[in-house]
Parts: sequence; structure tokens; C-alpha cells
Amino acid sequence: MNCSISGEVPEEPVVSKKSGLLYEKRLIERHISDYGKCPITGEPMSKEDIVPVKTGKIVKPRPLQAASIPGMLGMFQIEWDSLMLSNFALEQQLHTARQELSHALYQHDAACRVIARLKKERDEARELLSQEERRMPMSESAAATVNAPALTNGKRAPGDEDMGPAGKKIRAGISSAIIGELTDCNSALSQQRKKRQIPSTLATVDSIERYTQLFSHPLHKTSKPGILALDILDSKDIIATAGIDSNAVIFDRPSGTILSTLSGHSKKVTSVKFVAQADVVVTGSADKTVRVWQESEGGSYECRHVLKDHTAEVQAVTIHATNKFFVTASLDNTWCFYDLSSGICLTQVESPGSGGYTSASFHPDGLILGTGTSDSSVKIWDVKSQTVAATFDGHSGAINAISFSENGYFLATAALDGVKLWDLRKLRNFRTFAPYEDNTPTQSVNFDNSGSYLAVAGADVRVYQVANVKSEWNCIKTFPDLSGTGKATSVKFGPDGKYLAVGSMDRNLRIFGLPGGEDDGPSEN
Repeated sequence: MNCSISGEVPEEPVVSKKSGLLYEKRLIERHISDYGKCPITGEPMSKEDIVPVKTGKIVKPRPLQAASIPGMLGMFQIEWDSLMLSNFALEQQLHTARQELSHALYQHDAACRVIARLKKERDEARELLSQEERRMPMSESAAATVNAPALTNGKRAPGDEDMGPAGKKIRAGISSAIIGELTDCNSALSQQRKKRQIPSTLATVDSIERYTQLFSHPLHKTSKPGILALDILDSKDIIATAGIDSNAVIFDRPSGTILSTLSGHSKKVTSVKFVAQADVVVTGSADKTVRVWQESEGGSYECRHVLKDHTAEVQAVTIHATNKFFVTASLDNTWCFYDLSSGICLTQVESPGSGGYTSASFHPDGLILGTGTSDSSVKIWDVKSQTVAATFDGHSGAINAISFSENGYFLATAALDGVKLWDLRKLRNFRTFAPYEDNTPTQSVNFDNSGSYLAVAGADVRVYQVANVKSEWNCIKTFPDLSGTGKATSVKFGPDGKYLAVGSMDRNLRIFGLPGGEDDGPSEN
């Protein structure tokens, strides 16, 4: 109820006997003293005509800012802002909790796999030791027991590794489950390849003929210049380079900026490979180690595994089509098959009587591994049985690079005497390119992802149009001689052949493509 004079809730309410109107006591008494009549009806009124009204505690009126529309809107805005800030804070907490949970689940899964493999290795080691003890005389058996790895509560002590009777590490081997996974991947990719069509977005021959150098980016240190290898992650259009300065560099081609420098190797990095769609990079080095790098939230890469299974320079790294396994090849005359998530070497294969390995690459379907050696031979391995399925001879000098065609029929190999093309169906050499004179070796070969073009790098860079066994493979483009600035050591086609990335001994990453293209990256300084 409101006062008839002020319109506000009265603190001491009184009512008129004559009119029945409600007033604030102090206000009506002052009015009667001044005028002697009712302020509303105008009739004569005295103080005896008003009677106090007994009520409960009177609620104080709202503040002035709540008594107007602009004031109320302001209050609503303040409350809304407070609610939104609170909601944003809750969402941040939820996001953080989800990330922590995801990381914990990943670690738990990886730990479970590692524990399972270690248990299997332990059981195999125990079985081998038991068999050896049965064959040994008592003195030899006792010595073997003394030299066996220490076990604590049935588990391998930290730093110990299971060793066989000859002192070699015992590997878990490529299990039947993994072989099944490799076979399924092979079947799926083979079926897709039968239906494969050349993409309409592939660069044409006319376009490649007009390619020119667009950019040159000096990525590595000047004290030890030189790029030895490179790889391209098509999904993100980023390039990784391996340098003599013992670093690998992750480079964003569209923006022309270095995203991350991978430092950790103590000698030159000889090989670098992306794991597709996994934000993982694998590097091999002359320091005999392999490192697995994982991209962090800030965009930099952190070393997740350091693998020390080789005893000489690691010359090549190649990723399996499942993106779960990879192979490293070394001058110690062995290649290792690794599980990517755990970093465990499942098997290490040695090939007696041949030179150390200088190059390696998986066949697109994943069941064949090609390796090149320092004694000029090329070996084709059956990954499931780790046996040599074919050997190609005919080169002179070390095999510097190998590349399988996307159709799975051709293999290109590069060495001192040039490039040889091999027919994998008939296991024979059907064409040889000798592009360079004066004993200048061919350093790199690369088929594009469609299998339509072959790039060759050495004293210069050349692009050939892929044909069949009987047809001529025409050289459609030769890029300038690089011998004055440093020979080309690595070459790779970008997505759809829209550009060509070339690494050279002058530490520059060069990009060749169409001038004035819509997606040619930043302008060169």
C-alpha cells in the first residue's frame, strides 16, 4: 500500500476517518497544521480525524536505479555479464578436465601395451634361458645364470634388457596379430588402387613445363650448411628438412615461417619422415639413434622416444601405411621394425654378406620393404617373414634413394651411375637414366602421389613423365644447375604436384612451381 501524498510505502501509516485514505503520519500532520484540510478531497480535517494503522514491518522501497527502465536494464546487464563469465570459467574447467582425461587414457593405454610386450619378452627370455641351460654343462649353466638379467618380483629391473645366449637382445618379433593388421591394410589399399583414378586437380604436363623457382628459404645453420633429406605432410602443407647441423626443421610453406626446430641429435640428421595425420615426426641420425617427436599444444615438437638399437649411422626411416609402425635402416647392416606408439623394436633383421643399408622405403601396400645397400644392391623384403624376396643388381656405388610408384608396379633407385627403373612384376630393370656426367651421383628420386611423374635430383633437378614399360619416359622439365650453390640432395612433389620442394647442400629449401599462382606461399625477400 502506498501513501496517497508521496506515492511511496509509508513508514508510519495513518488513515482518515472521513475519507478512508492512507497517509504518511508526518506528511499529513504537517499538511493539516498548514492548511487544515484533506490534501485529496479538500474537506476540513483535523489531527483527531486520523487514526494510526497497525501493520507488520514495512519493506523498504527499491533503490532509485530499480525504479526506472534504464536502471533495471543496467542491473539485468550486470547480472547477465556475471552469468556469462561464470559459464565461460566452467567451460574452461571442463575443457581442461577433458584434456587431462584424454592424456591419462592415452598414457594408460600405452603403458598397458608396453607391459604386455615386456611380459611376452620376459617369458620368451626365460624359455630360451631354460632351453640353453638344458644344453649347457653345469659350469656354463651357472655362468649363464650369473649373467642373466636381474629380475625383481618377476619383473625386469630398470635398465636391464633380455639377452639371448649369444648376448643379443631378444625381440618380441612381429606377432600374428600385427601380421594380420598388415595384411588387412594391404588388402584394403590394393582394392582402392584398382579403382584409383588420376585426380582432376593434378598438375598438368604443360603446367610443370612452366615451373620456375618461386622461393628459397635458408633453414639451417650456416656453420654446417646442408639439407640431407625432406618430407611433406600433404594434409597441412608443411615441410620437414633434415640438416647436417644435427637439427630437423618444421617449415610452413604457405606462410614461409619455421614452426619448430627439432634439436637433440648430436650428429647430422640423415632422414626425416612425417606420420600422416598423427602430428608425429621420426628422425634418423649419424649419431646411431632414432628419435620420435610429438607435436605439443603450443605447436612445438617434443622428443617422445630415443631409440638406440643400431650400432652405426641410421641412414633411412620409412613409415608403414597403417601409420602405426616404421622401419629404420642403418650402416650396421640391419633394419629395425618398430611399434610407433611404444617405441619398441619388434624385430631387428640382419643380412649377412652385404654392405650396410643406405636407403629404405615401404611399398605403398605395406607388405614389401625395399632397401638399398652401400655395395650397390637393392633388396626387396617380405615384411611378414623378414626374408629377401628379390635382389636387384646392376648399379655402381651406394644406393642413395629408392621410391615406389603409387600403382605398385615400378621401383626407382638412384646411385652413382644414375637412375634405374625396375618392373616389380617381372623383377627386371627396364630403363636406365644417366643424367649426370663427371661421376656426379643421383641423390634422390620421388614419384608423385598419383604415380604420374618422377623427380630426379643431383647436379640439377629433372621431372619425367611416367609411362609404361615399353613406352618412353620423357623428361618434361629440367631445373637450373645447382652445382654452383650446392648439389640437390632431396626432392619431393607437393600435393597434386602443384609444386616441387628441393633441398640442397647450401642449406636452402627451394620451391618450384607456377609463377603468380594463388597458393604459392609468401613472397621472397
